[in-house]
Amino acid sequence: MSDLISARILKGFRDFLPEAEIRRALLIEKLTEVFREAGFVPIDTPALEYSDVLLRKSGGETEKQVFRFTDNGGRDVALRFDLTVPFARFVAEHYSQLYFPFKRYHIAKVWRGEKPQAGRFREFVQCDFDIVGSDAACTDFEILKLMRQSLKAIGVDKILIHVSHRAIFNRFLTRLQLTEKSADVLRIVDKLAKVGEAQVLEELTALSDEASAQKILSYIKGGVPAVKPELFEQTLAYIEELAGGPAADTEHMREIYRLISALGINEFYVLDPSITRGLDYYTGVVFETFLTELPEIGSVCSGGRYDNLTGLYMKENISGTGASIGLDRLLAGLEQLGKINKDEGFISALVFCTGDADIARNQQIAAYLTEHGIPCEVFPDPKKMAQQYTYAEKKYIPWGIFPETSAGSIEDQQITLKHLPTRAEEKIPLRLAQEKIKTKAQ
Repeated sequence: MSDLISARILKGFRDFLPEAEIRRALLIEKLTEVFREAGFVPIDTPALEYSDVLLRKSGGETEKQVFRFTDNGGRDVALRFDLTVPFARFVAEHYSQLYFPFKRYHIAKVWRGEKPQAGRFREFVQCDFDIVGSDAACTDFEILKLMRQSLKAIGVDKILIHVSHRAIFNRFLTRLQLTEKSADVLRIVDKLAKVGEAQVLEELTALSDEASAQKILSYIKGGVPAVKPELFEQTLAYIEELAGGPAADTEHMREIYRLISALGINEFYVLDPSITRGLDYYTGVVFETFLTELPEIGSVCSGGRYDNLTGLYMKENISGTGASIGLDRLLAGLEQLGKINKDEGFISALVFCTGDADIARNQQIAAYLTEHGIPCEVFPDPKKMAQQYTYAEKKYIPWGIFPETSAGSIEDQQITLKHLPTRAEEKIPLRLAQEKIKTKAQ
C-alpha cells in the first residue's frame, strides 16, 4: 500500500504556474508605480484577525462568506474578506504614528467562503488604494482619477466609471419615509444589473408599496434614457430635486465633476444613481468601473467613501475614501480582450553552455549584460542543445548568446548573438550585443 499523499488543492483555490504568475506580477508592478507616483505608500496587515474586528460592520451576507474558526488558543478568529475593514483597524491602532491625510495602497490576498463558480474563487488578490483623514471632495476626485490612471497604465483606456452618492439617495428615501429600510433598499437596488428591472421592482414593492417602488426606480434611472458622460449635470439636477433640493451631498458631487472637467477627463465618468454598493460601511460617494468592450464581466474597480468606519474602533471619527481593483477579474477581462501578452518572461538573454564552455567566462558575459540593462542568465551545464533551446522557449527568452574563444576584455568578447524566435544570428563583440537587443525590443 502506497504511503504517498495525493497532491491536490481545496475547491475554490488555485495554483499559478510561472507564465500566469508573471502576467500578474507585471500587472502589479505597473499599478504599484502609478500608486507611488500619486503619493500613496504601502502597508500590510495580518491575514488573520479577531472575528469581531472584521464582522461588526460587514452585513449578514458577508458574515456567511467569512472563513471563521476557533484557533488553538481558543480565540474566535477569521480570515480577512477584504482589505478595507482591516485598514480601518490599522488606522485606529496606529493613529498616533500616522500623518493625515494618509494615502495607502495594499495589494494582498483575501478569502471568501462563497460557492466557487466561473471566474470566482475563494482566495483571490485585491488591490486597494485609500485616502483617510479628509472629507474634501478633492480626495474623492483623487481616487476617481487614480482609478482611471491605473487602468490606463496597464493598457485599458476604454472604461466607464459609474459614480453615485449614498447620502443623496438616503435623503430621497427619507422623503419616502423609508429611512429604516434604507439598507434593504440599497441591497435590492445594487442587484439591478444582475437581476433586471422587473425583479428589482418586485422586491421593492414587497418591501414598501408599488408607488414608492416606482419612485425609487425612477430615481435610480436618473431621469434620462441612458447614463452617459455628457448627462452628468442633468442627472444630478434630477436626483437633487427628488431628494429635496440642494444640500452638501449634491454640492460635493458638483465639486467632483468640476475637478474632472478641469482635467478634461469627463468622458470616463458617468453619474449613475443605480450604483449603491452593497456593503454597509459606505456613506457618501460610491463608484464602479466597467470595461466598455466587456461590460458583462462586471466591475473591475469599485469603492467609495466610508466616513464612519473607524468609529467602530476609536472615538475619533476618521473620514476615508478608496477603491479596490479585482486583479483576477481584471486579468480575465484583459485576456478576453487580447490585451495580455502571454509570451512574457523576465529574462532577455540566455548564455548557452557548450561542451568546451568556459563557465567563468559565461558568468562574466551574463554579468556584463545584466549591468548594462539586459537581464541575462547562464545555462549551468552542457546539456544537449535541444534541451537548452526548450528551456529558453519555455521561459520566453528571446536571445541566445554563444561565446566564441575566450580572449581579451569582456566587452570585446566575440559571441554569436542569436534571435531565438527567428533563428537569425551574427558574430559580434559583446559590447554591440546590448544595443542590438535593446533596439530589437523597442
